Amino acid sequence: MTRSDAEKQIERLRRQIRRHDHLYYVEARPEISDFEYDQLYRQLQQLEAQFPDLVTPDSPTQRVGGAPLKEFPSVRHTVPMLSLEKADTLEALKKFDADVRKQLPGESVEYVLEPKIDGVSICVRYDRGQLVLGATRGDGTTGDDITANLKTIRAIPLRLPQPVTLEVRGEAYMPLKEFAQFNATQEKPFPNPRNATAGSLKLLDPRKVAQRPLSAVFYAVGWASSPSVATHAAALDFLKKLGLPTVPHWLCQDMEEVLRRYENDVERNDLRARVPYELDGIVVKVNSLDQQRRLPPKAKAPGYAIVYKPEHWIKPAETKLKAITVQVGRTGVLTPVAELEPVFVQGSTVSRATLHNEEEIKRKDIRIGDTVIIRKAGMVIPEVVAAVKSKRTGQEKIFHMPKECPACGGPVSRDPEFVAWRCENISCPAQLKRTLQHFAMRNAMDIEGLGEVLVNQLVDTGLVKDVADLYSLTVEQLAGLERMAEKSAANVVAAIAASKDRELWRLLHGLGILHVGEEAARKLAAHFGSLDKLAAASVEELQQCEDVGPVMAQSIHDFFRHPRNQVVLKKLKAAGLNPINHQPSTIAAGPFAGKTVVVTGTLEKFSRDEVKEALRRAGATVTDSVSKKTDFLVVGTDAGSKLEKARALGVKTLTEAELVKMLGGSH
Repeated sequence: MTRSDAEKQIERLRRQIRRHDHLYYVEARPEISDFEYDQLYRQLQQLEAQFPDLVTPDSPTQRVGGAPLKEFPSVRHTVPMLSLEKADTLEALKKFDADVRKQLPGESVEYVLEPKIDGVSICVRYDRGQLVLGATRGDGTTGDDITANLKTIRAIPLRLPQPVTLEVRGEAYMPLKEFAQFNATQEKPFPNPRNATAGSLKLLDPRKVAQRPLSAVFYAVGWASSPSVATHAAALDFLKKLGLPTVPHWLCQDMEEVLRRYENDVERNDLRARVPYELDGIVVKVNSLDQQRRLPPKAKAPGYAIVYKPEHWIKPAETKLKAITVQVGRTGVLTPVAELEPVFVQGSTVSRATLHNEEEIKRKDIRIGDTVIIRKAGMVIPEVVAAVKSKRTGQEKIFHMPKECPACGGPVSRDPEFVAWRCENISCPAQLKRTLQHFAMRNAMDIEGLGEVLVNQLVDTGLVKDVADLYSLTVEQLAGLERMAEKSAANVVAAIAASKDRELWRLLHGLGILHVGEEAARKLAAHFGSLDKLAAASVEELQQCEDVGPVMAQSIHDFFRHPRNQVVLKKLKAAGLNPINHQPSTIAAGPFAGKTVVVTGTLEKFSRDEVKEALRRAGATVTDSVSKKTDFLVVGTDAGSKLEKARALGVKTLTEAELVKMLGGSH
């Protein structure tokens, strides 16, 4: 093929791929299968490899960058990214309208009504149509340059169809359906899609970000080199013509129409159930850009917009308990789960909620068919608060735990130490699936791409019978599974191979030893230094490790002496896993040395994992729950019940800025 022919073919493939990206990620109406898409992508990769001088920054193959970054550079916003003033009542909206009209006497004021997405605020800059910068909101004046990460989001075009120079404002988010699937692979699930999005965008390796199901939507033009529109509604229409995903919006002639539109389009037609993202309120903006510029700003918010957060959106809700199903965990514990008529509760639609155990169901007298009250514990986890007994009809049924495992039909027994029932079948497929998901999670062996759907197929097809079998999987085997293209299969095999070099504590945590969580795994790794020494330790020797009591010590001892586990460990060693301890040295003295710290809420500059690692290096023990032993609680936004408990116990709280200062400012 001549260079001229290759250039034409490359451009044709890029146009096709961009079109199918837009159809799939923006309009949600794909026209080709994943296999056909992969074929187009592979053809483009091959041609660009053959003619490397034809590779351009806006090529679809350049979405995922190379080596991980050490840190994100800071970027100063040309126009500040302000937050919005909030209104809790319709009366507050009317007051906002009165204030606007007072500032614009004698003028008619149009408004635009649009949803406020509960995601991560971003800005994206295009220079003559090509994406050149992507950043977080940060403190509104300065944000992080996350260009490489935002380029991995296929809803964001790398090149616009017109050579315009402008900056657009929007939200990165994780769609609700994809969030549920992604969260099922995490041992410590993200509390909500916003946290999952923030955590993903803080990853320093764009290749890992590309594995996260992120999307984006835009709601404003931050600035443009040549303004050509007069209204906010026209600006949104212009962005849509450029191929950018935009928020749905309604143009209203006055505040009375705003209230009518809100009632009809948001509440009556349930906008929250019709969009793929969580909503954090409804934004009302002055439509005229000239009027926007003439309205004086508030201290930290523009004067031309307000966000209305309906009070009932954050209240508990009532719904019907249709059934109670039983899930089997990785240790065999049977957990009853409430199957509910879908109901919107505090920011998201809930159709399932944990019932914890049989004793909890009896204590609350919850029955199948009841009308129940649902809320989110700590504004995060759906739970059944109580049954509305006044609405009982007599048709409700008392729930009883099954006499056999619902997954494998094996025998179940009551754990004498706890209130839980367990499946006694160590070959139970449900346990194996949870074990594999636990093994692959990010704070264990951190195997990207090994999610719930793939794990289910691996177990159901018999390809994997224990965690060690993962290391013998081939690209050919994975590519033969449903919805698993060759490229995706190769990525998973590569991720599994990369996990062979993980630290010892990750392997210990991933093995799922009863009573051994992440912190215990770290201390065991630091104390014993190698897997062989730990496996050979007696119960007494195990108890010499910090925070390892008799119950945990016996559990660890039993694990390493179980014949089945010994076979798995031998297979892991044969596959190349026999890690030694690579724990970073900790600081013997300092404000956190020997202290117990809990981290809660969403942090602005760092992910929770980064903060926890910095605290451990500073000599702290990081735990997940607040108790009398807790010395510090690091508090981000949306802190929830942990902050309340810390205040009740007199635990000292730290902001993110205070934490960084105490750590020396270098973390």
